[in-house]
Amino acid sequence: MRRSTRGGILFRLLLVLAVIAVLIAAYFLLVLNWSYSSGDRSGYLQKFSRKGWVCRTWEGELAITTVPGVAPVIWPFSVRDAQVAEQIRAAIGRRVVLHYAEHRGIPTSCFGETGYFVDAVRAVD
Repeated sequence: MRRSTRGGILFRLLLVLAVIAVLIAAYFLLVLNWSYSSGDRSGYLQKFSRKGWVCRTWEGELAITTVPGVAPVIWPFSVRDAQVAEQIRAAIGRRVVLHYAEHRGIPTSCFGETGYFVDAVRAVD
């Protein structure tokens, strides 16, 4: 009788852990695939680099100026797509329009340091 009780407890514990793992995976899928907002930002690409020790991500800064002579607003962003990262690297220092999707609630910085993920870039002359 004792052996079956231990087996039942172990089965329940494994079942609870499996349910927790499925819920965590579902949460990650939700926050990474559903965007809170999306849009475009224009400005000058000021900085773009690959950062991180374990989770290496592409991070950049866009200097948004409204009027010449006024201090720009710095907008930090992340990039997950390697092809988009190469396009951004080629446009450093130029005026660009970045299309982004905002993802809120990402619990780790392994996907990017910001919640703004750029998925397209267009250079403006």
